[in-house]
Amino acid sequence: MFELPPIPTWDSLHPLIIHFPIALLFLCPLFIGLSAVLTPPKGRPFLIAALIVLLLGTASLFIAASTGKAAGELADRGGPVDSVLASHEDLASETRLIFSGLSAILLGMFFLPRILRRQETRIFSTVLPLAFLVLYSVGILFLVNTSHKGGLLVHEFGVHALPPDARSQPEARSVAADTVMNENKD
Repeated sequence: MFELPPIPTWDSLHPLIIHFPIALLFLCPLFIGLSAVLTPPKGRPFLIAALIVLLLGTASLFIAASTGKAAGELADRGGPVDSVLASHEDLASETRLIFSGLSAILLGMFFLPRILRRQETRIFSTVLPLAFLVLYSVGILFLVNTSHKGGLLVHEFGVHALPPDARSQPEARSVAADTVMNENKD
């Protein structure tokens, strides 16, 4: 008989949701680079695509942080897990701030020629986007470091989202935690 999987809880969605902003935010520089190398009329659609991808990636960072906060409350704590989790949360907050600022800057770059009522020149279509990519690299560094800390939590310390069934069974949580601790000692 066909059965649907259980509906995941908010805290168990973090591993699924977190990959969307990472992919989108790594894709955005490609569109900005394409818009910078093309003439202003031909590059404009790529700048629009970059803006949409950046805004979606930034918005999904906030959703991922919300699911991550919920997942972090259920994580077994103690020892080095606490410091890595705290570092991951701090980096996630800083990453959200940086990409929010980058989104505002790109929005300004997009609308500035219209606000100034100027014809789009190479300054607006090439120089500013390339300068923006330099700023964007800072955001990418924060995104990579945040992802790395999250990866450490999962792959080194065995912190995983609990399925809905395991949450209702406290003994399943303790057995799973003991198993992970024993695996990490080996």
